[in-house]
Amino acid sequence: MLSKKFSRVFYTVLRSHHSNVKWKDRVFSGIQPTGTLHLGNYFGAVSKWVQLQNEDQEVIYSIVDLHSITLPYDPKKLEKNVLLMTASLIACGINPNKSTLFLQSQVPEHTQLCWVLGCLTTMPRLGQLPQFKEKSSSLKDVPLGLYLYPILQAADILLYKGTKVPVGEDQIQHLQLAHSLARTFNKRYGDTFPIPTVLLQKDCSSRIKNLRDPMKKMSKSHPDPRGRIDITDEPDVIAEKVKKSVTDCTSKITFDPDNRPGVATLLTMHSLVSGILPEEICEEYAFLDTGGYKHIVAQQLIEKFTPIRQEIIKLMDSPEYLSQVLQEGQLRANEIASKTWQEVTSKLGTLPSNIVENQLLKYKS
Repeated sequence: MLSKKFSRVFYTVLRSHHSNVKWKDRVFSGIQPTGTLHLGNYFGAVSKWVQLQNEDQEVIYSIVDLHSITLPYDPKKLEKNVLLMTASLIACGINPNKSTLFLQSQVPEHTQLCWVLGCLTTMPRLGQLPQFKEKSSSLKDVPLGLYLYPILQAADILLYKGTKVPVGEDQIQHLQLAHSLARTFNKRYGDTFPIPTVLLQKDCSSRIKNLRDPMKKMSKSHPDPRGRIDITDEPDVIAEKVKKSVTDCTSKITFDPDNRPGVATLLTMHSLVSGILPEEICEEYAFLDTGGYKHIVAQQLIEKFTPIRQEIIKLMDSPEYLSQVLQEGQLRANEIASKTWQEVTSKLGTLPSNIVENQLLKYKS
């Protein structure tokens, strides 16, 4: 049983502004198809998606492949990664019968709304965003797509009139931009988009650090793959990565993220898998040194992720099923997106596609 202070996984950071419109509750979030999910992805995002889905809320989750082409990439690898991400999400608990799961590039209104929203913001505003500064600092020639990334992200959310958006702390400023764009559009053209409530993880999932470099966040961009645990890692690989994780010269098990980040990461992973608070784990395993405790953590992770890994392997042997899931999700997403786009174009003074088609049919007749 989870203790009360550990049971809630979200708290709201930014709330909707006052509006006379009563918006339908709808959760939206997206994930890039950049390969295998690692523990940071799983605990920081996907497990929360599953919880929201199982609370019987309307949830829409997109594999945002357009976001993943802002920097050079391998097209064949991207195709494989789309299927792998689809299989991974399903194996982790996303139910296509409860959630709308679809591929972003298959719904053209994402990029159409991106253009409209791009006309409502300025270059200085985009250039101030920290992720753009970080990623562009090492590039000689900065792709325009990297610059427009947060506008497309805003379009992803607003297109489905998402009222709740689960995100990590590094995405807060991007969501603030989405808020600003929604308010600007609503002020100019009338209430069209809800201002989404940001759901920020309250638990310790944001504290999962790189096992080899505990001052940095666990990520795929780190050059040492031993620093992250992928959910598809074999049991012996997980055990070896945990065994080789960087801790410190103190053998006692204590939870001190600031001064002992390596040990804190082990406790964080154990806590997230078991639902037990880190402080309680320290008391339970006070008789062990860090070497002995690493074995406990590895076994906990292996027990948790082995069934998920096996399900991913099974699903990857059925690419037709994975494609069908995305196609069915696309149909549901299209239904919402097309209505939103028609509303947007009517307010902008342009003609929705169905009106154009009707006029062409009259002209031909």
